[in-house]
Amino acid sequence: IGNGISIIIFGGIVASLPGSVVSLFQGPSVTSNVIGTVMFVAIGLLTIVGIVLINEGQRRIPVHHAKRVRSGRMYGGNTTFIPLKVNSAGMIPLIFAVSILVFPGLIAQFLSTSSNVTLRNFAGELSRFVSPNTLPYNIVYFVLVVAFTYFYTMVIFQQQKISENLQRQGAFIPGVRPGKNTQQYLMRTLNRITLIGALFLGTVAILPYIAAQLTGVNSLLLGATSLLIVVGVAIDTMRQLEAQLVMRNYEGFIK
Repeated sequence: IGNGISIIIFGGIVASLPGSVVSLFQGPSVTSNVIGTVMFVAIGLLTIVGIVLINEGQRRIPVHHAKRVRSGRMYGGNTTFIPLKVNSAGMIPLIFAVSILVFPGLIAQFLSTSSNVTLRNFAGELSRFVSPNTLPYNIVYFVLVVAFTYFYTMVIFQQQKISENLQRQGAFIPGVRPGKNTQQYLMRTLNRITLIGALFLGTVAILPYIAAQLTGVNSLLLGATSLLIVVGVAIDTMRQLEAQLVMRNYEGFIK
């Protein structure tokens, strides 16, 4: 049950959580800012609930299969659906965005040792800009996550060739012509639901900065990527456990 590497990463993240919780409640900010600490914890819990809802959220597009007669027998005529997920990209946009934002820091670190005063000053300004505690950094981070969410979702959607497969199977979406019109309809629908997922993913990415500004508590329990990994692995493992239980119930029923 579960993916081995994912379970190992999940265990490492969860194992570090108790120490972070202890350091949070033992810090001086707890006694001086009780309301802020409570808000900080509440934001974390609401974020977990939001991640579960967004990861599990989907728009079901109904698909009708045309009836076919073969050898005197009727086939098809049933109705299925195409599940378009709100967050099809997962944590990939966060990884892409962080990878891009690392480069300015590396450039600043390289230029900081230059003998040229102008380059050293530029390196200092660049270092301050790419600091995760600054507003410009988080704005750029948010925009990159939203952009990469759309980009990655569209790449996955184009590779699936859903409209061509539906037309080949004699299936169609009610009220939409097969072929190009189906492709355009699916793209419009996917763009609308991806907007929700992209904005939420961007908000989760900059959540540490938002939480620090709202609560005054700078302690970070889990980063955005770590939170997505923990919730994603937990949901996937739960599904596999449920599938195993259902399978065993069916075996007992058949016997």
